[in-house]
Amino acid sequence: MKKVVVIGAGIAGLSAGIYALQSGFDVTILEQHTIPGGNCTSWKRNGYLFEGGLHWLTGSSQNTPLHQVWLNIGALTDDTAIHLKDILYTYYYNGQEVYLYRDLDKLEKHWSTLSPEDAPAVQSLCRDIKLFGKVGMPVQDIKGVKVQIKNKMSLSMLFTLIPLFSKLRKYESLSVRELSEKFKHPAIRTLLQNIVGENLTASALLFTLGCFSSGDGGYVEGGSLRMALNIAKRFTDLGGNIQYTSRAEKVILAEGKAVGVLTKGQIIPADAVIVATDTVRAIDNLFDTPLHEPWMDQMRSNVKFMADTFICLGVEADLSNLPENMLFSLEQPLSIAGQKHSIFALHNYAAYEGYAPKDCSALTTIFMGDTYSYWKTQKENGTYETEKQKVAEEVIRLLEQKLPQTAGKVSVVNVATPLTYERYCDTYHGSWMTLMEKGDKMTTYPSVSESIHNLYFAGQRIQTPGGLPVAAHTGRKAIQYLCKDTNTVFQGQL
Repeated sequence: MKKVVVIGAGIAGLSAGIYALQSGFDVTILEQHTIPGGNCTSWKRNGYLFEGGLHWLTGSSQNTPLHQVWLNIGALTDDTAIHLKDILYTYYYNGQEVYLYRDLDKLEKHWSTLSPEDAPAVQSLCRDIKLFGKVGMPVQDIKGVKVQIKNKMSLSMLFTLIPLFSKLRKYESLSVRELSEKFKHPAIRTLLQNIVGENLTASALLFTLGCFSSGDGGYVEGGSLRMALNIAKRFTDLGGNIQYTSRAEKVILAEGKAVGVLTKGQIIPADAVIVATDTVRAIDNLFDTPLHEPWMDQMRSNVKFMADTFICLGVEADLSNLPENMLFSLEQPLSIAGQKHSIFALHNYAAYEGYAPKDCSALTTIFMGDTYSYWKTQKENGTYETEKQKVAEEVIRLLEQKLPQTAGKVSVVNVATPLTYERYCDTYHGSWMTLMEKGDKMTTYPSVSESIHNLYFAGQRIQTPGGLPVAAHTGRKAIQYLCKDTNTVFQGQL
C-alpha cells in the first residue's frame, strides 16, 4: 500500500484523501489549523454561530452529477436538510420590497410589473437563466485512468451545451454592471449587481442564477463547519489520519520526485504528495526554490482575487420574521477599509436553529472588494485593531438605522479581514475565490507537476473561478492522476 501525504484539510484535501483511501492508498492529511474545512468554515462567539464560507451549495440537488460527489465524500447524506428559499434577496427600495425569486416565472412577473418598460429585457434574461440552469458542473474521468465505475457526460448534456456556447460568449464579454445597465429600473440594476459582485463577468451571474432556478444551490443545514466535519469524519472512518496543528513546512524532493513533507521539524515519508492548499502560495513557499512550470507561471500572472471585509453581529432580538438576505440603499456612501459602498447587505440566520441563543439572531455582512493591502498597512502601522473597531461601530450604527429593533441590542461583534483568512487558511491575500472579470474565460490548470514525479495539486485555484465544487472535484481529479501514474484502479463511488 503506497503512502500518500495530503497538505491541507480543506474541501480539496479531504476529497483527495477520501478518494485515495477508496482506491487503496494509505493517507495522512497535514492541517495547520485545529479544525478541517479551510475556507469552508464557521465559528462561534459567545453562543452565536457565524457562517464564514458557505452561502449556497452547487450540487445540493439530487439531479446534478456533483451531488454524487458530495454524497461520496460525506458532505451530504440522504437525510441532510437542504434549505431552498424561494425569495433569495429582498431589496428595500423607496418604501417597497423588490425580490429576487428563485422561481423564474415569479421573477419575470414581479420585475415586469415593477417596470413594464423593462419587460422585454426581463423576459430575455429569464430565458437565458433557464438555459444556464440546464447545465450542471460535469464530473468526468481523466483520459487513460482505470476506473471501477465509468463516468462520462451524457448525450443529453452534450446537446444542452450546444445552444449555451453562443450565450456564454455573449455574457463573458459583459461585466455584471454592464448587464445590469440594460435595465432601466434602479432596483433591478441593484439586485443584479449585488448577487456575485458588479465587476465579475456576467457569465458568473447567469450560472449562479441558473443554479438557483434549477432547484440547486440550497443552503446545507449546519453550514460550512458542519459540512467540513462530516467530510473529515468520512475520511477518518475510512481509516485516514488527520494531523491537526501540523503546518507543512516543505515538500521534500529527491531525484526529481516528491518523497515526503517536513512538518514540526520531522519528515513524513511519502510515495506521493498532494498539495491541496492555495496553489499560488504553495508553489512559492513549499519548496526549497519556487516552482516554475508554464502553467504555474500563467497562474501567478493571471491570479485575480476577492479579498473582502467580513463582519459578524450577534443581536439580542428575534429577527426570524425578516428575510434571510436583505439589501438597503445608503443615502451617503459608506467607507469600509478605504472603499466606498452605497449598498448595505445583510445575511440573517435567525430562522436556523443553533445559530444564536434563544430569541437572538446571528447576522453577517460582507463588503466586497480587494481590501488586503489596506488591512496589511493597518497591521504594519499598529492600527489594525483600532481600525477594526471603527468598522464595527460604523456597521452597528448602520444596522440600528436600517433595523431600529436592533438598537442597543448588539452584544457580539466580530470583524474578519483578508488577513484573518490568510492566517487561518493560508490563502493568497486572504482571498476566497479567483475573480473572473469581463472577457475572462474559465481556465483549468494541470493537477500534476510536469517536472516533479509523484507531486499533485488540488484546490480552487486549479480551476477558475473556484469555490467548493471545484475544490471537491479537483481533489477527485488529483487522485485519478495518481491512480493513472501508479496503474491503480480508481475506486471512487461515483
